[in-house]
Amino acid sequence: MSIQQNTADNHTPPTLSSDTSDATTKRGLYRVVSASMAGTIVEWYEFFLYATAATLVFSKIFFPENDNPAVGIIAAFATYAVGFIARPLGGIIFAHFGDRYGRKHLLQVAIIIVGTSTFLMGCLPTFDHVGYLAPILLVALRFIQGIAVGGEWGGAVLLVAEHSPNKERGYWASWPQAALPLGNLLATIVLLVLSWGLTDAQFLSWGWRIGFWLSIVIVAVGYYIRTKVEDAPIFQETRKAIENSSEDAADGSDDTEAIQYGVFEVLKKYPRGVLIAMGLRFGENILYYMVVTFSITYLSTWQDVDTSSILGLILIAHFCQFLIVPPLGRLSDRVGRRPVLIAGACLAVFWGFAAFPLLSTGNPVAILVALLLGLGIHSLMYAGQPAVMAEMFPTRMRFAGVSFGYQVTSIVAGSLAPIIATALLSGFDSWVPVAVYISLASIVTLVAAVALRETRGVRLEDIDAEDHKMHIAAPAEESPSTVRV
Repeated sequence: MSIQQNTADNHTPPTLSSDTSDATTKRGLYRVVSASMAGTIVEWYEFFLYATAATLVFSKIFFPENDNPAVGIIAAFATYAVGFIARPLGGIIFAHFGDRYGRKHLLQVAIIIVGTSTFLMGCLPTFDHVGYLAPILLVALRFIQGIAVGGEWGGAVLLVAEHSPNKERGYWASWPQAALPLGNLLATIVLLVLSWGLTDAQFLSWGWRIGFWLSIVIVAVGYYIRTKVEDAPIFQETRKAIENSSEDAADGSDDTEAIQYGVFEVLKKYPRGVLIAMGLRFGENILYYMVVTFSITYLSTWQDVDTSSILGLILIAHFCQFLIVPPLGRLSDRVGRRPVLIAGACLAVFWGFAAFPLLSTGNPVAILVALLLGLGIHSLMYAGQPAVMAEMFPTRMRFAGVSFGYQVTSIVAGSLAPIIATALLSGFDSWVPVAVYISLASIVTLVAAVALRETRGVRLEDIDAEDHKMHIAAPAEESPSTVRV
């Protein structure tokens, strides 16, 4: 899709206030952060609920029995991966309309879709009742859920990042990131209570469904909170300028030049930014799902640790991660984005070699230390991501750039990580290949972090002005193919 702008104004960027990102009051910023976190907690509660159920439940009730437990687990993780495959599609769809019509409305749509699909998962018949129709329905709902989650993250973090003061963007934009461990914490609490209050047979028969049905209540709360906020001034004024230029073009002016937006345009004009965003995401995403998903499989299947103990330890680890993410976001404001990211990627290279010996002891304290180290290292790479990625792209295509870089990586990172790790562990009967796999993924992120240009404190208005100068005001034949980000 294209937007028309009169070339008579080609050398005049959209009129913006002196610093729209600082125009939001602290009270308004608290409201925006709350709205963003409320929905993100819902999204990740439901997404993590599925990840845990795939390990503990789905491998046993949605697929035929097999003497090798790894076969059922891999099959369940395959349906789990479908959500990651759908996420880029959701990111593209929601980003296209989000860059054109606003972040708020798309976030409201996303939360309804993910809530409905999750509730319906709790109503599905099992393999014993309908055969292979059961996993087919599960995959279909998982795909829909993945589309909604794919559109959620970019809109949620940009809603905060575009409202935030320039010098504190890392801190404020890290709060939606802190919603991830909160959502996972909530899902863990629900599953832990159910596993404590029910027998294994009851939990496997019907108890697991309660967690999925509870999503409707959480969605209602999150949707209501999101009705109380508006898009950031920088987005509203940019959209107004674009709409005015479109109206001018519609009046019949022949001297017009198309201004593109959306995923194809961001790939054409900002390929370096997209590639770096994907690289930053790669190792971080794999490490996270090694810690919170594969560790459950490793401990329950290979180390015979009981489910309640595992969930209790992960609950503690998630709570600790929630506490450290905002301070690490503030650290990125003080020392820079690159140093924090580089430190996290370097530590991630060695995590597997330290963590698996601890996990293999079966000792609760040792297991907790491994989980805390993993999520602490992950947070170094994760806390500053919204600010870093928002500062890579101009407002007119920021949703597209952020969502594409973040979500496409999930296909080859988080979606496959538990499957690859389970296959490596089963095939080699050793955790060493899994640790090597994590190290190689972390090196990819380290390279991206080193290649990243420092953007701490940058004004989003300056990014828009540079984009206008490089890609809009300049004649098409003279416009460079990329802009430095």
